[in-house]
Amino acid sequence: MRTAYSVETVRAAERELMARLPDGALMQRAAAGLAAACADLLGRVYGRRVVLIVGSGDNGGDALYAGARLARRGAGVAAVLLSPDRTHPGGLAALRRAGGTVARPGTAEELIDRADLVVDGIVGIGGKGGLRPDAALLAGRAAASRAAVVAVDLPSGVEADTGEVRGPAVRADLTVTFGTHKPALLIDPAREYAGTVRLVEIGLVLPAEPELEALQHADVAESLPLPAAESDKYRRGVVGIAAGSARYPGAAVLAVSGALRGGAGAVRYVGPAGQAVIARFPETLVSDRGPHKAGRVQAWVVGPGAGDDAAAVAEVLETDVPVLLDADGLRLADRDAVRARTAPTLMTPHAGEAAALLGVAREEVEAARLPAVRELAARYGATVLLKGSTTLVADPDGGPVRVNATGTPWLATAGSGDVLSGLAGSLLASGLSARDAGSVAAYLHGLAGRFAANGAPAGAHDVAEMIPEAWRDVRD
Repeated sequence: MRTAYSVETVRAAERELMARLPDGALMQRAAAGLAAACADLLGRVYGRRVVLIVGSGDNGGDALYAGARLARRGAGVAAVLLSPDRTHPGGLAALRRAGGTVARPGTAEELIDRADLVVDGIVGIGGKGGLRPDAALLAGRAAASRAAVVAVDLPSGVEADTGEVRGPAVRADLTVTFGTHKPALLIDPAREYAGTVRLVEIGLVLPAEPELEALQHADVAESLPLPAAESDKYRRGVVGIAAGSARYPGAAVLAVSGALRGGAGAVRYVGPAGQAVIARFPETLVSDRGPHKAGRVQAWVVGPGAGDDAAAVAEVLETDVPVLLDADGLRLADRDAVRARTAPTLMTPHAGEAAALLGVAREEVEAARLPAVRELAARYGATVLLKGSTTLVADPDGGPVRVNATGTPWLATAGSGDVLSGLAGSLLASGLSARDAGSVAAYLHGLAGRFAANGAPAGAHDVAEMIPEAWRDVRD
């Protein structure tokens, strides 16, 4: 599992480690890892042109020491000092001893234009707000040049703890981060600025509980429900789908398509789209008598394409089994009724729906996804899966937020969220917690989207059909 820790936690671990190491040893570890990553990116170091954009403090020191290592291997290394009077003295001395130079005033842009590699050592993980004008100018020049851009620990200008980007920021091809991932490296919009991320171990001892968790194949494989020899359809779990309407029958069909591929033993459908569901999936158990009379289920999915059917939403919320709320169900659900539930509730909004529930503009949610998902989970007393380019899953009682980045922009298509809801509901019915069901479903859904698209447009039904392939890929 990939983990990320807050700035405060990382700094505390660094202080503890530095107290046990010789002076400067930790920075040398970071610089060695940074230099090795830069060398790998360059392929050949001798004769290459490297420009360091150096701010004040330790981040700039890391860049200078790494530049010294590259200079000793034959690279032409020049440092652009943004704060000459506050440049790390040891790093600057090391660069000069290795044959590196300091850019003369007025030459920085020309050096960047001719560089093979630009190293962003402007600000570290404590930076707030966007870049200052002089730094922003050089960052823009680097982005427009032919040079590869490497960020030290984090792209300068992004918020380490939240992933927010409040102004101009460096756009890196590679980010070399030290000790652990920082939240901004896993959460959009900042994640878009990081490029490929390379983690350099420097010996930090970190707490058992991180700020963020990102599941990997092995983690998902351990969570997948598998039938035993004595399993029958009821032991495997039955998921109820209360979705669709006369206007949106397709939402019901797509939610059922996801549910049938999520590991539960049976799917019960309740709603006005029964004929459309049966025509496509004859194995579905269909009822038109409402959730209370549909038969026993181990979890409910309610809301996709439901229109204004508040009665079905209220009925489902009164049950004592896990419930997934999506789409119209989010709008129709009474917050007090959600908070009063004793069984788990999983809410799956996109940014616009989350904004409506929080009473803020959509742009606010998209700019600050991590605070938004935590706030929504706390307000409703529910687990919240915030859909988007990086999907976040937060529990109401805090703890690590799960982040998923397996998706593809091709998943931004009508009905894709209905498939995800059915899939997650099926995992709920088979016994997974709301947190695990949401994060495992997001992971499989993202993989299925990649497989279905394969570089070309794909519909929601294509995504559903590729869920078994994603499941096998994770297991194998």
